[in-house]
Amino acid sequence: MKTEDLIEALAMDAGPAPAVAPRLWSAGGLGIVAALPLTIVWLGLRPDLSDAMGTMMFWTKAIYTVILSLAGFWCVEQLSRPVGSARRGVVLGISVVTVLLVAGLWQFLSAAPADQMPILMGKSWTRCPRNVLVLALPILAATLWVVRGMAPTRLASAGAAAGLFAGGLAATVYGLHCPEHTMAFVAAWYSLGVGLVTGLGAVIGPWALRWR
Repeated sequence: MKTEDLIEALAMDAGPAPAVAPRLWSAGGLGIVAALPLTIVWLGLRPDLSDAMGTMMFWTKAIYTVILSLAGFWCVEQLSRPVGSARRGVVLGISVVTVLLVAGLWQFLSAAPADQMPILMGKSWTRCPRNVLVLALPILAATLWVVRGMAPTRLASAGAAAGLFAGGLAATVYGLHCPEHTMAFVAAWYSLGVGLVTGLGAVIGPWALRWR
């Protein structure tokens, strides 16, 4: 018997798995409850937040990061099971990153040479990925705690998916502070921040999710 067949048979014998989705959203909500006050106290809300919420770029950032978190959710929801497939989440994540990278590259190349670097770097490129990573830590911890109570077998992949979910949510919260408003900046530095959280999840997943 192949390993995959054995895992599937054991999963069927174990009966129906507990509902994963409500637990994941609860973990994400609890993590946001921790990340939002951290944003307010540590970074502060952008002073023009009410005006910014009336602009297209504010919501473009939010939609991008929410879709990344949704992609992570789909992946981790499936990878919490022994035989789940993360294909749908992976396709969604790659698709939305590709769309924004293309849009950001077009914006960068269409700008005058003197404007290109400010469009790409903004004023906070050195802080953005780090801040997203820090804000994601409570969300990542809560998500890994939930996944650990399920039946993941691909621990690094499940950890990476948890990181993508946490990173997308944290980047959405970070948008309440960040005044940057170009697609090139978001495509580069928001994506890097979410990528760092995804990588962290992959690294600690085998340790945090292993069966004891």
